[in-house]
Amino acid sequence: MPSTATTSRPTATAAWTRRHLLGLRELSADEIRLILNTAASFREISLRPIKKVPALRGQTVVNLFFEPSTRTRTSFELAAKRLSADVMNIAIQASSVAKGETVLDTVRNLEALKVDTIVVRHAAAGVPHLIARHANASIVNAGDGAHEHPTQALLDCFTIQEKLGRIEGLNVSIIGDIGHSRVARSNLWGLTKLGARVTVCGPPTLVPPTIAQLGVRVTHRIEDAIREADVLMLLRIQHERQEAKLVPSIREYRLRYGIDRERLARAKSGVLIMHPGPINRGVELDSSVADGPYSVILDQVTNGLAVRMAVLYLVSGAPEVSEELG
Repeated sequence: MPSTATTSRPTATAAWTRRHLLGLRELSADEIRLILNTAASFREISLRPIKKVPALRGQTVVNLFFEPSTRTRTSFELAAKRLSADVMNIAIQASSVAKGETVLDTVRNLEALKVDTIVVRHAAAGVPHLIARHANASIVNAGDGAHEHPTQALLDCFTIQEKLGRIEGLNVSIIGDIGHSRVARSNLWGLTKLGARVTVCGPPTLVPPTIAQLGVRVTHRIEDAIREADVLMLLRIQHERQEAKLVPSIREYRLRYGIDRERLARAKSGVLIMHPGPINRGVELDSSVADGPYSVILDQVTNGLAVRMAVLYLVSGAPEVSEELG
C-alpha cells in the first residue's frame, strides 16, 4: 500500500516573478518546486476548524469556463474562497458569449469590473495565452484544448512526491489517449523537468509518432508500461475516438490497455494508481483497482485544492506564505 508519510521536500531556489500560469513548458524545475512547496504550506489549512486565511482578501477571482468541469472549477472556486478572495463563476451558456460576444470582449468587460485573476478553460488550444497578451489581470490556464492543463500536472506531481517522497528517478507510465490529452502534455513537461523517467503507452493511433523527441520512452504494449513503473497514470479514453475509428472498439481498448487486478498483479509492490478523472469504470480501470489500496485518485482531488491555492496566491504577487499562515 502506498506510504502516506511526508518526507523532506527539495528546496526551491527560484522566486516567483510571473503574472500568469499558462503551462509547465515555460517553467523551470525550480519554479515547479516552488509551487509544490507553497502548496505543501497551504495543505494544512483544509484540516483546520476554520478553513480560511486572509491571503487574498479584497481580491476577486473569476472562473471563466467555456467547457464543462466538475473537479477543476469547484477546486479553483474553493481554493479562492479558502484564501478569502471574492469569487465570480461565469456560466457561459447564460452569458453574452452565447449572443456572439468574443472571448477578448468578455475579458475586457470583466476587467472593467477590476477583477484580479481570471481562471480560463477553453476547448481551443492557446486561448489563455491569447487572453494573457491583452489582459491586465493575472491569467491561469485551467485547460486549453489538447495543449496543457498545468494545475492537473502540478497536483499529480504533488501527489507522487507526497506518497513516494520524491519524483527524481521514478518510473512513471502514462497510459491511454496521449495524442489528445492536455493532462499528458503538462505531465510530460513537469515530470521530466523534475527528473522522472516517463513512459507513454497506448494504441499507435493515439500516440503521436514524434513524442519520443520530448525525452520519453514509447511503447504500445501495456506489459512494458507496467513492468518497472512506480506510478501508473491512466487517461480517460474518449468515446469520440471510437467514432473517429482511432480505436476498434471500447471493448477492444479495455482488453488491450485497461488495468484490472490481473494486470495490476504484474506491477511493482506499492505502485501508485492515478487518474485525472472522470474515470470510465471498466474501461481504463476496473472498480477493484480504482477503489483499491494502491489508488491515490481521491488524494489527487484533495491535493488539487492545495495546488490551486498555491497558484492563485503566487500569481497574485502576495508576500511570503509564512506571513499569511502565522
